[in-house]
Amino acid sequence: MPESIIYQRILPVYNMIRIFLAVLIISASFTASKAQELQCMIQISSPGMSDTDRQILQTLQSSIFEFMNQRNWTEYQFKPEERIEASILITVNEKVGSDEYRGSIQVQSRRPIFRTSYSSPVLNHNDRDFVFRYVENQTLEFADGTHTSNLTSVLAFYAYLIIGFDFDTFSPMGGTPYFEKAQAIVNLAQNAPERGWKSFEGQRNRYWLMENIFNSQYSNIRQALYTYHRMGFDRMTDNMDMARGEVVNALEMLQRTHRQRPGSYLMSILMTTKGDEMVNLFSQAPAMEKNQVVQILTEIDPANAARYRRITQER
Repeated sequence: MPESIIYQRILPVYNMIRIFLAVLIISASFTASKAQELQCMIQISSPGMSDTDRQILQTLQSSIFEFMNQRNWTEYQFKPEERIEASILITVNEKVGSDEYRGSIQVQSRRPIFRTSYSSPVLNHNDRDFVFRYVENQTLEFADGTHTSNLTSVLAFYAYLIIGFDFDTFSPMGGTPYFEKAQAIVNLAQNAPERGWKSFEGQRNRYWLMENIFNSQYSNIRQALYTYHRMGFDRMTDNMDMARGEVVNALEMLQRTHRQRPGSYLMSILMTTKGDEMVNLFSQAPAMEKNQVVQILTEIDPANAARYRRITQER
């Protein structure tokens, strides 16, 4: 067979192979661009619920896992090892009606410390105003700019909150775009019948948390997150004394904010998250630094003064 004929028969096959490989490359690139941001463990606890309800809530647990971990919450590409570690514990206390549940949602997140195996807690918050409707195998739908259901609005709110706090620890006020998305969810939920979204329902709910985050009088709290983590903890393998001094600087920023506006909801969440970590860190500090830190912490968080006094008691 002439060489030209052989080439003409092979060429279409060769082109098909090239097209197939190109599709694979494009698909791989698309998948890489869709690398999700969260690595969030989900647990639903339902003490006192019937076996039927437990089965329904088990299905919901799997759906929430997919909702949190397989959705893109930012425009950034995250490598698998860069995903933000988080956990959500939903405790269902009672069933109201045929498909409505009432309970709480506890949200935690952490971030790795540079050149160590240690992960520092960034968020630890228990929201007790959690009511949602769910029918087994129901699709969890959410889109920015709409309030579809209380369930998905609360989940999305905390997804953006986790990301916002994480970004704040890596750059000054770096979480602002994601806090803005969380704020938008609060605004859209103002007509929702469920509690937790409105200013008049109490001083410690999602509305007031976002108010504190964007209130300029509390901006030092967010700035302190950056100083505490990036300037302090991330540098401890280089110079422990210098890094610990940066953490003290962060605490002094919190102290100044507390003196101007005591009783901040955002401050209480931060102290709940960081209290034990600070006790562990400063228990090994020089005596003068210990005394300084205990004075600051007991002023900011007097309800937990006994916990902070352990700093000076431990050797």
